[in-house]
Amino acid sequence: TVRTGFDHRCLLVCLNMLESELFSFLGNTTDAVFVVTGQGEIRSWNRSAEKLFGYSAAEAKGKTCFELLHGVGALGTAVCHENCSVLDCIGKESEIPNFDLNVSTRFGERLWVNISTIIFHNQRTRERLLVHLAHDITEQKKQDEVFRQVLTLSKELSSLGERIGRTAPVSPLSAQEIEILKMFAASNSPSKIAKKLGISSQTLRNHLHHINQKLRTHNRLEAVMHAMKRKLI
Repeated sequence: TVRTGFDHRCLLVCLNMLESELFSFLGNTTDAVFVVTGQGEIRSWNRSAEKLFGYSAAEAKGKTCFELLHGVGALGTAVCHENCSVLDCIGKESEIPNFDLNVSTRFGERLWVNISTIIFHNQRTRERLLVHLAHDITEQKKQDEVFRQVLTLSKELSSLGERIGRTAPVSPLSAQEIEILKMFAASNSPSKIAKKLGISSQTLRNHLHHINQKLRTHNRLEAVMHAMKRKLI
């Protein structure tokens, strides 16, 4: 659960407020706050919501949250729609858990927000409203994705190292083949290597094919790592 700048315990004080008082109270919170009806229509949109999503209060009010934000979940499935499961909770007393949502801004950008929700029951009108507090977690999501990619790469390299340890060259590499591997190990592109050696791209591909055959590898990366591990380059 992501802690937001607004203390949710303070929001409980609002439950007995008039609707206009509630909107005024939420107007200057540091978290983006928007209030929607049971049909998803936006009734209130504070300054922080304007800053986060790019829409002014005048643009947002009267529209539905799903047509404005186009929210999707972690699996890429649409979460914001007219049959939203959160809207279904508006007539219930159960607590609504926090959830992460990928939304669209006014400028077409996508960002991740953590949404926490509380139900406001207007005692005078008997109407129930959903108060959504949104906290930007885009950077956190990016860091999580980088971590997952590094972890995946680490596992692949570990597996590759094990395969290399079990294999040995079938036959010695030629001087030019060793030079090609050295160039790839130095992060040179295929086009640059072909130009330096004065050969065509197809000839370079042929050399790589023969290298992989000799080293019993399957691609350029495996061949370079194998050659380095065996101290061939």
